[in-house]
Order: sequence, then C-alpha cells, then structure tokens
Amino acid sequence: MTKTPAKYRALISSDWNECLAPCGPFDFISFTYPSLDPSIKKTFKAYTSNHIPLSEAIRRIAALLPQTITEDQMDAYLDDCFLTYRGVTELIQWCSKKNILFMINTTGMQGYFQRVFKKGLLPEVPVASAHPMIKFEEKGRTFCRYQDLFETRDKPLNTQKIMGKYDIGAVKTIVIGDSGGDGPHFEWGAQAGAFLIASMAKSSLDQYCSRRGIEINLYVGPRYSKGAKRSVESEMGVNFMDLMPAIEKIL
Repeated sequence: MTKTPAKYRALISSDWNECLAPCGPFDFISFTYPSLDPSIKKTFKAYTSNHIPLSEAIRRIAALLPQTITEDQMDAYLDDCFLTYRGVTELIQWCSKKNILFMINTTGMQGYFQRVFKKGLLPEVPVASAHPMIKFEEKGRTFCRYQDLFETRDKPLNTQKIMGKYDIGAVKTIVIGDSGGDGPHFEWGAQAGAFLIASMAKSSLDQYCSRRGIEINLYVGPRYSKGAKRSVESEMGVNFMDLMPAIEKIL
C-alpha cells in the first residue's frame, strides 16, 4: 500500500546561512583549509550579490580543494563551530507540532545537513534543498529527503515541488532569506502570493527587490545598508520564536 503524504497546514521554505545561522555555506572548507578562506569569502560574496551564478562559485571552490571533504572533517567543524540563531531549533520543533512543513532551502551542502541531523545538532526537517557537491553515504534510516540545488533560481522550483506534493497553497507559504541570492525565491514568492520574511537582510536583497517592485512583508533582525559591517552580536540577540504570531496569523 502506498503511504499517503503527511498533511501539512503550511510551508516555511528558508535559507540557512546568515539567515538562520551565523555561518557561511563554505565555512567548513575554511575550517579545514584556513589558507583558502580569503578566496572562499570573495566567491561567496560574488554569488550572493548576483555577480556570478552559483554554478560558477561552486566551480571555483571545487578547483581550490586539494581533495573532497570527509565526514570526519565535517564532524570536526561541526563539533567546534555549529551554531544557530536563538530560537531556531525551538521554531523548527514548534512547526513540527503545528503540522507546518519546515523546509531548509539553501546553497549550502547536503553533506553539512546530513551530519548535522545525524549528530542531533538540529531537529531533522522533512525536506532540505541543498547543493550535492559535498554529500555522504546515508547510513541507517533518515527522515529528511534532499532536493538538489545547482543555481539560486532552483530555490523557488524546489519550493513549488513541495507545495505540489503536499497540496500547500502559496497563501500558506512563507519564504525566508537574507541576501540577493534569495532574490529569485522572493521574486517568485511575490508573484505567487507567498509571505516574504527578510532575516538579517543584506543590501543585496533590498536592492534586488526594490528594482523589481517586490514588497518584503516582514524584516527580522538587523537590516544592513550597502557597505555596512555585519554585527553578529546584534544578530545573536534575535529570537526566532518571535515569529510565531506572524506565522499563526498566516495559518
């Protein structure tokens, strides 16, 4: 007998890096190979500002790596550095109890989340849309299902796949992002009628949206102007459980 998909009341499709956690998608590489950090930061900024496509960023970073990252190296990074913004874990747990599908939708690596969930550092989510450049062999039963993401424009495509699978309408969908790399996701969300939340908003996201007449419904945490330096201290003061009233209103 075919198992009927779970019935979810709503969908949250959220970026991860510098949006739900104060880390970058390639920090585990910088941790393992510190000498690569300047080049990695430059590449990260280039694609999140929409100057180069994600595929080009991945090509450049892959060319820098002397060899692929192992599970042990990823675990060493997570043991030393894993951190989320306040209330993120609790929000994911609350969504699960409320039958809200919390989907991580990021340019980060599938292997990062495989190890995060395996080590119990974060509640496992039903779906993670992430890049497969780094991924590991799954050992044992897993709850999370992975969708491949190769370009930033794949974010809305993967969100739509989940909406269709679980029959969730756009008015019950929340998109969360922080930078211009989330621009295509926000652009789709604005056209579809989803609720748009900018978390730790970078000027690249504001610029992308303003040029296209996209209205962001809610800002969470610092809103950075062009050239402004990030304040991790301010970001860590944000509590994501404060989003509950906005989510409840959508429900």
